[in-house]
Amino acid sequence: MDQIALNHEASAGDTHKQLVSSLPPEVVQCLENARFLHLATCTDNQPHVSLMNYTYIPSSQYSSAPIIVMTTNPSSKKTNNLVVNPNVSLLVHDWVSHRPPTQGRRMSGGSPGPEHRSSLASLLLNLNTSAISSISATINGTAELVTRGSDEEKFYRSQHLENNTFDAEGGVGMLNSHDGHEQVPEDGGRECFVAGEEVRVILVHIKDIRTSDWKGGVKDWVLVPEGGPAGVNGVR
Repeated sequence: MDQIALNHEASAGDTHKQLVSSLPPEVVQCLENARFLHLATCTDNQPHVSLMNYTYIPSSQYSSAPIIVMTTNPSSKKTNNLVVNPNVSLLVHDWVSHRPPTQGRRMSGGSPGPEHRSSLASLLLNLNTSAISSISATINGTAELVTRGSDEEKFYRSQHLENNTFDAEGGVGMLNSHDGHEQVPEDGGRECFVAGEEVRVILVHIKDIRTSDWKGGVKDWVLVPEGGPAGVNGVR
């Protein structure tokens, strides 16, 4: 499928959607490379976005279709939202997102000024425009909470635990101590974020995907089961 330039028809329309029975390789690569995604839920026209660890599972004994696994506190806002409205949108990207300083912008103190930056740091800050930069993918689908205590829940939780080690080096699972300093739990956050008895397992069933690159190129796909419709506008 040819890449469509970013314009009103490509960005807002659906004339270039392609039906596929499996995720495109570039989407799979993006899901395998990224560590986090943004989960958008909505109720009563009030959107809510959460930064999430996730696990991509191409297929399993419980689903022949690709699944995205996450875990959540049962009393969280996103949990309440998806119970009422299971339609969700995910944003995942596999490029560096650090913003380099711009001329005339006063620094907040989080990033060193150009005069203090090493050549390696400058290189890393410019990765967004290098060949390492790839795509962002917006994934729409439906979410479900897996039945508590089921074999299915145990399977997906174990896969999610294996995929997200929450090691201290990665900086995940930070907690605030009484003296105000950040500390990493000895288990890296596994117990409170994934393995806790009260934590619920979320599955997202993918419906459609839109990818865009840093040049504004857009592609759209609709995921259908094997043997589904022949295509959209005669294209598959």
